Amino acid sequence: MLKYFLVIATVCLVAGPFGLFAADVKPLRALLISGGCCHDYTRQNKIIPEGVSARANVEWKVIEEGGGSSNHRISIYEKPDWADGYDVIVHNECFADVKDVAFVQNVLKPHREGLPAVVIHCTMHTFRDLKTNNIWREFLGVTTTHHGPQQPLDVKNLNPEHPIMKDFPALWRTGNEELYAIDKVWPTATPLAQAYGIDNKRDHAVIWINTYGKGRVFGTTMAHNNSTMQHTNYLNLLTRGLLWACDKLDENGQPKEGFGPK
Repeated sequence: MLKYFLVIATVCLVAGPFGLFAADVKPLRALLISGGCCHDYTRQNKIIPEGVSARANVEWKVIEEGGGSSNHRISIYEKPDWADGYDVIVHNECFADVKDVAFVQNVLKPHREGLPAVVIHCTMHTFRDLKTNNIWREFLGVTTTHHGPQQPLDVKNLNPEHPIMKDFPALWRTGNEELYAIDKVWPTATPLAQAYGIDNKRDHAVIWINTYGKGRVFGTTMAHNNSTMQHTNYLNLLTRGLLWACDKLDENGQPKEGFGPK
């Protein structure tokens, strides 16, 4: 017991631009899964870890597989304990033509049991060939099967009081982006921002949160283009979403003690 109190007494708090971190707090262990069709994953595999770790106490492992295919099965997903040792999984993959239900169930199992997730862009179209089986879409919190033409998006903040959206602009006009058509927002999900589609003349959620089993999910259909992903608004948003999913974001939209940047 004495040893425990001595350890606590040696915690050193240091101020940073995105909050406080404690020198001996272990970083969140994040696994970034990427690869597949249609995107510059090699570059994004640097943008995401570097951008988030500049804002929060997170360390990364990155797995990129599948080249430009649409039917690759990420090898780590074949293991029953594939997510062991990680505090959060960031899904940024695009494999629409994988339709093995048992395989997808194995991907979902740790999330259903409480492992936090961040889902980005084409992850929403991954496992799309499951068609009427909605197990993946229940996890995402939205159903979408297609997107419109590239266009600048006027992203409207729907919930500026939510911790994730505290410092997000009331309206952010992006450069060219793909707007994913959201056909359904699941009842477990809450939209946090939306944008208007020029092709179908309606608003679509572009940022949301979801509860899946015991786990939290943060999602955004934005960043087809690296210019969006590199933007300060996006990286701040992604960092807050990741911290929220891990329950490391306070009510003011700041990292909880120990989880600010080092």
